[in-house]
Order: sequence, then C-alpha cells, then structure tokens
Amino acid sequence: MTDRISYCLTDTIYALSSGLGKGGVAVVRVSGNNVLTVLSRLTGLKDLKPRYAYFKPIQASNGTVIDHALILYFKGPHSFTGEDVVEFQVHGGRGVIQALMMALGEIPECRPAERGEFSRRAVINGKMDLTEAEGLLDLINAETERQRAQALGQMEGRLGQLYDGWRDQLCHHMAYLEAFIDFPEEEIPPEKLASIDTDIRSLLESIQKHLDDNRVGERLREGFQIAIIGVPNVGKSSLINALTHKDVAIVSQTAGTTRDVVEAHLDVDGFPVILADTAGLREQAEAIETEGIRRAVQRAEEADLILHVQDGTVYPQSESLPDVLSSKTILTIWNKADLMRSVPTDAMCISAKTGVGIPELWKQIKTILERDFGGRDSGVITRERYRTALIECVRALTRSLSVSDLELKAEELRLAARALGRITGRIDAEDLLDVIFRDFCIGK
Repeated sequence: MTDRISYCLTDTIYALSSGLGKGGVAVVRVSGNNVLTVLSRLTGLKDLKPRYAYFKPIQASNGTVIDHALILYFKGPHSFTGEDVVEFQVHGGRGVIQALMMALGEIPECRPAERGEFSRRAVINGKMDLTEAEGLLDLINAETERQRAQALGQMEGRLGQLYDGWRDQLCHHMAYLEAFIDFPEEEIPPEKLASIDTDIRSLLESIQKHLDDNRVGERLREGFQIAIIGVPNVGKSSLINALTHKDVAIVSQTAGTTRDVVEAHLDVDGFPVILADTAGLREQAEAIETEGIRRAVQRAEEADLILHVQDGTVYPQSESLPDVLSSKTILTIWNKADLMRSVPTDAMCISAKTGVGIPELWKQIKTILERDFGGRDSGVITRERYRTALIECVRALTRSLSVSDLELKAEELRLAARALGRITGRIDAEDLLDVIFRDFCIGK
C-alpha cells in the first residue's frame, strides 16, 4: 500500500475534467511535478506566470496542431491538488479531446489519472479534508437546490470544522492527562480533573444531539422515498402518472399489471423525491406477482412516506396494510373521486384520471417534507461512516467518565479522538505534541 501511494504522488496525471460529449469548451487538467515539462512539449510555453491566461496552439509529437487552447497555470501549493496544475481549455469536440489525450499519453512523464485521484491528492496535500472531498462529490451529483446547499456547506468545511473542533478539545485534555502521567511527582489538582470530566460531558451531549437528527442529511443526499401502495386496481399507477405528469407506469384494468417497483425522480421545491409505484397487495397471486408484492412491502418499509391508495367508490370501506407498516408515516388517499356520489370533506379524495385533488395532495406532501427537512443547516451527518465513527466516539467518551485511572481515561480520550479523526482523515500525533509543548514546560 505504501508503494502504491508513493507511486500516485510522484506521477504527473491528466484527465478530462469537464463532461463527456460535445460542448463548446472542454477542460483537460494536468497535475504533478512535471506539468511545465508537459506544457513545454505541447505548446513551447516556458516561464509562465501563475494564474495568467495564455492562448497557444497545442501540437502533437509529429507537429500537427490539435487545437488552439486557453491555458492556465496554477503553481503549487496554490492549486486544487496542492501541486503544480495546468488546465487546457479546448473546443469540446470528441476528436479534439481524443487527440489531446493521446498527445498527453505519449509523454513519458504523464499517465491518466485514476478515479478521484485529483481530489485524493488534494486531501493528502492538505487542501481539503475527507468531508470536504465528499462534499465536493455530493455537489457534483446534486440534482436539487436543497442537495446543492447541503453539499456546498460540507465542501466549504462546515462538518470538518465541527469535528476538528471536537477533536481539538479532546487533544487538549489528553495533553494534560499525558503530562500528569509522565510527571507523577506533579500532583494533579482535583478541580482540574473535575473540569476535564465536565467538558467531556458537555462534548458528549453535543455529539449525541448531533447524532439525534432523524438521518436528515443522509435522506436528503439519497432522496425522500415515497411508496405508493394498495390493493390492485385502485389507481396506484394512474396516481404516479398524475403526480409526475408522465406515463411512468402502465395503466390497465387487469389486476397484477405492476409486477416490480417503478420509480420516478422528482425535484419538489428543491427536495429530491423518489416516487415508487408498487405491485397491488392481495393474497391470491401467482408466483411472479407474489414476488412483486414482497418487493412492494419491502419498499414501503424503507420509505419515508407511504401513500395508501384506496378505492373511493367504496368509501368508507378500507383495506388494511400489513402490520409491519403500522409505524410508518401514512397518507390515506381515496382515488376515483370523479366516480364518487358524494366527496367527503374530512378525507383526502382525488381523481388520478381528472386531476381533482392532486394539488391538495402535493400540498400535504410538501408539508411533510418541510417538517422533516426544513430549517436544517448543512452541518448534518451525510454518510453512514460519519455516524459509525461518532457512535464509536460516544462510547469511548462514556467509558472515560466511568474510570478514575488517568492512563485508562487518557486512552479512552485517545480512542474518541481517533474516531473523530477518521471522519476528516486527520489522525496525527503531532497535534497532541503541539498542545503539550504549548501548555507545559516539559524539559525545563
């Protein structure tokens, strides 16, 4: 593993940084110690000023002009990766991009970048921590305004600063405990030990409150899951088509038409929503339909909201849902309002066929979205690995409060700090030494 990391760090890498396909402009990025050599071979440019734009023809090894490019040079460490970086802005045709990539590949000092290698180098070179890198990935993948805002906050360091701040507190207390352990002749003041425990309790409360977030960040990243469920022929497929204004699902009077889960991805006031049409629930079904029903119940169990569609023509006779769904958030919807003799005002009645009641249904869905996600800042847990590390940190802090032995207490704080450090990728003994030398005159 060490050799692999060393190999990655010493090579000069290149990649297409803009999207594939035709475009007005394509950006090819090169990073590493030999970018100026690469640039000289392709353009003849030398002695470039950082952050100045140059317009020059790019030539292949045989002298053929590939394109006329706008060229930017970023001198390390003031670049995205922390290394010397050159960006070629060329015309976005496939032929131009292919020719430039081939020319770069013919240079011995260059090789194609691996997936995520530019961001990886940025992390290794201290340009960003792991949470910021993952925020960047989320920003690239963001499809809605709320996802964009959350990802941008994380990329700008909100989560990393929070976790690093907690870790700094632990390092500070560890420094005191290590000093008292190393110099037992110096009697530890009781009030100091008490203040350390008080701070740990306060920190523990902050982390537990951070964990108690109803998984808002993760759900916003992945999308708010809505499952449409009910018995056959109540209009589930018609409803998903009405909600999306598309023919997402096949509509038929034949029971059991929907065999598998059919998804539709929507942007609802900036919230990412995944609508899922499921197989009709009934006891008498052949083998394939039975599997579809199993998947329907499973999808409903995983959903954030269930739209339970019922036949409005038999209102108020209702069909019950499986017991495993009793704890879920459920909106009961009576479809076929256009066929009802009288429409009750105390029930959600709609017609997926005519559109009656659909705006009111969306209003209720948006109210639930705002309740679950509204008013949240971007400093929320967005990945399971963060949550796992935070839980490990909580356990270590809890154990530290239950022991009086200084060495055991210091070890538990060390484990808690390491758990936090794994989130950001900053696990460094030098942090602890810095605190020790600053606060204690060891070796005086």
